[in-house]
Amino acid sequence: MRTTIPPVTAALAILACSPGAKNAIPDTAVASATPASASSPAATATVATKPSTDPSFHPAWSRNSVIYEVNIRQYTPEGTLAAFRAHIPRLKALGADILWLMPVQPIGMKNRKGKLGSYYAISDYTAVNPEFGNLADFKAVVEAAHAQGLKVILDWVANHSAFDHEWVTAHPDYYERKADGALMNARDNEGKETDWTDVAELQYTNPALRQAMIGEMKWWVDSTGIDGFRCDVAGGVPTDFWVQARTALKAVKPDLFFLAEAEDPGIHAAFDMTYGWELHHLLNAIARGKQNISALDAYFAKNDSLYGRGAYRMYFTTNHDENSWNGSEFERMGANHKPAYILSATAASSMPLLYSGQEVSLKKRLRFFEKDTIDWRGPSLADFYRAVFDLKHSQVALANGPWGGPQTKLQTSGGKSVYAYTRTQDSNTVVVAVNFDNKPAAVTYRGLTRAGAYREWFSKTPVALNDSGRIEIPANGYRVFVR
Repeated sequence: MRTTIPPVTAALAILACSPGAKNAIPDTAVASATPASASSPAATATVATKPSTDPSFHPAWSRNSVIYEVNIRQYTPEGTLAAFRAHIPRLKALGADILWLMPVQPIGMKNRKGKLGSYYAISDYTAVNPEFGNLADFKAVVEAAHAQGLKVILDWVANHSAFDHEWVTAHPDYYERKADGALMNARDNEGKETDWTDVAELQYTNPALRQAMIGEMKWWVDSTGIDGFRCDVAGGVPTDFWVQARTALKAVKPDLFFLAEAEDPGIHAAFDMTYGWELHHLLNAIARGKQNISALDAYFAKNDSLYGRGAYRMYFTTNHDENSWNGSEFERMGANHKPAYILSATAASSMPLLYSGQEVSLKKRLRFFEKDTIDWRGPSLADFYRAVFDLKHSQVALANGPWGGPQTKLQTSGGKSVYAYTRTQDSNTVVVAVNFDNKPAAVTYRGLTRAGAYREWFSKTPVALNDSGRIEIPANGYRVFVR
């Protein structure tokens, strides 16, 4: 769903919000030390306040992964799972590791927005939207992805359902109510009622709802073999529920992966990865010249303090919400979309995201409630993104979470437009320098702790870097050196 965190307040959101309190099971229930399971929904583990630094918290297969978001409706003229399946070998060649499928379940008719409705207004959690195909088509996508060595995670909407989901009549106690007894529109990650008039807020003080929701998630793991979930408006659901769900589901499939549409550090008690909205908004501002690049120092210091090395952060230049509601990366970042992506892909803790169509310079805002097929004839950026993903896969310093190397700023003379840093793990060092100016930059640097023979990643040119020296960076460009 669309995040309601505006650019101005994004920097405060991590510290200001406490989404885990909404609909949480009372303290007397949370105190139980019994592991949670689908059959004992009220038994919840104590929620950690800081992300785990234990590598075993994450599935080993995610160590160097990058993630690709798939918008099935808009991906092909047919808008079906079967038609998308033909693209899987291409995505493997591009370097994607995880395919995040936006919701594939049936969409409610009551209060529907537009002709086709929002993917996030689900009327049946354990079915496939006929618009996209059927369950056999979904299984075929998972099987095809697995055959290519890719993982598949499904977008999961636990915060709310469509107004015509069967639970509304069969289990009215599953839902939040207004003072007059009417169903409440969904609330966002900050607990505020939204204008999402096509979805009704679910009530997580009810243990029966918790059991039912975990059962629906387990059905997809058992029936289709998916590898995890991207959880929509995850901060709107109490964290203790997510801990409970993670425990129950990993008992079925231990190497599941969980991505939260949230930015609260505490939610990492249940999730491998959270959104990097704050960095995204900051890069939008830097790319437009509205923010000095030195603001990145404060961001990275805060991220390190709040999240540590254990958490995965999903960094991006666009996604389905940003594209549809705020415009493409070309609208928001202009020619600086490439240096912004380089930084997003190489910064400490990052797992980079690529959204459907970015590899062909998708510049239009895809309509959210209507059919609006991606034009795959746009200028190809596949070589650029493939090179970035190859960099991510091959350099141990850039590994995700606790496996990657720490980030150290490299002092430069680049003023308000150039930012540089190094990451080192074991014998591997990566030097990254980005230039957000529309003119080339020839900057001096100092403080490189591992001087010696490097290779510029994109040009494959050998380069000798001393502890201090000079780097030339193209306008709206980047240089990446590895050894």
